Amino acid sequence: MHFIETPLAGAYIIEPEPIEDHRGFFARAWCARDFAERGLETRVAQCSISYNARRGTLRGMHFQVAPHEETKVVRCTRGAIHDVILDLRRDSPTFLQHVAVELTAENRRSVYIPRGLAHGFQSLVDDTEIYYQISEFYAADAARGVRWDDPAFGISWPIAPPIIVERDRTYPDFHAATVASP
Repeated sequence: MHFIETPLAGAYIIEPEPIEDHRGFFARAWCARDFAERGLETRVAQCSISYNARRGTLRGMHFQVAPHEETKVVRCTRGAIHDVILDLRRDSPTFLQHVAVELTAENRRSVYIPRGLAHGFQSLVDDTEIYYQISEFYAADAARGVRWDDPAFGISWPIAPPIIVERDRTYPDFHAATVASP
């Protein structure tokens, strides 16, 4: 696996390093030792799948607060997404900055999202599926979000108008005091 640092401290794009032959290829998608050598979280408490029937579906920007903050590894296993991670760590030099990356079934990239970052994505094609490895169990009382189009973040989404649920559409304007530091 090839770990590519993003401008957000501790967040990585991960590319598989396929070993190819006449049958196709083999590539490692997860290795606790490789993650641990970089000081990254290796605990996986649960894995989840997000299926998105229609192009333009937007989910996010989600995170969990302490003591249930989570690290995620996100990969698109079918279709394509515009994936966004947003730094909500008040003590970070990249506080309120974001990184966007295209994840597709074809490029097989993953994104490593450390605690303190919000995550969201928009499906670029119909029938898109995303696979999550998550370090903590979901805790509904710790689930939070910030609005996908809040001007405080300046995130550009590729498809307008998005298909989005009311909860994600109506998070209030961002206030730094509402975000817990890791």
